[in-house]
Amino acid sequence: MAKVKMTKNELKRQRDALKTYLRYLPTLQMKKQQLQVELRIVEARRRELRTAREELDREFRTWIAVFGESSALCGPDGRPFLSVAAVRTSRGNVAGVDIPVFEGADFSVAEYDFFTAPLWVDAAVERMKKILLVDLEDDVLAGQAGRLAAELRTTSQRVNLFEKVKIPETLENIRIIRISLGDQQIAQVVRGKIAQRKVIARTAA
Repeated sequence: MAKVKMTKNELKRQRDALKTYLRYLPTLQMKKQQLQVELRIVEARRRELRTAREELDREFRTWIAVFGESSALCGPDGRPFLSVAAVRTSRGNVAGVDIPVFEGADFSVAEYDFFTAPLWVDAAVERMKKILLVDLEDDVLAGQAGRLAAELRTTSQRVNLFEKVKIPETLENIRIIRISLGDQQIAQVVRGKIAQRKVIARTAA
């Protein structure tokens, strides 16, 4: 604990500091709760996406086995028929934290020969789009979770600092200063009475 001056000015400074801590602490606590809630929502959505991804994988493996090898999803040059052209995101804000929000994706479908390509390629491309959309949304959500978790750590540290250090320290400083000022006041009264008695004694003599 830093040494404090036992003065009225210091007492006022400590009281002002306490008011500031008590005013900002509820805001920090609310921000911490908002971040915790939002982080739980993001993690719940990511779990939903993982479940959906596993189900899509199972369906796709079963479906593709009926028609042929998955290598048929590639063109003559070996490149896949489907690729991601762009990921569309917007900016969101949660408790003062800027986060990316998934809006969708644009895909590029390679040209292929309708006569030589398997008949089911169109359907396979649509199924692959669904899988890629799940993966892309999860990537964006991972970015959200990272930013929210980092801000939550910082906010939690500030809440702990206020609750466990600054406020108790300031209250203790105020208590010590008040005791010291009280002792000083008593000492002044005692000195005044002693001086008064001396004056009375000199006058009587």
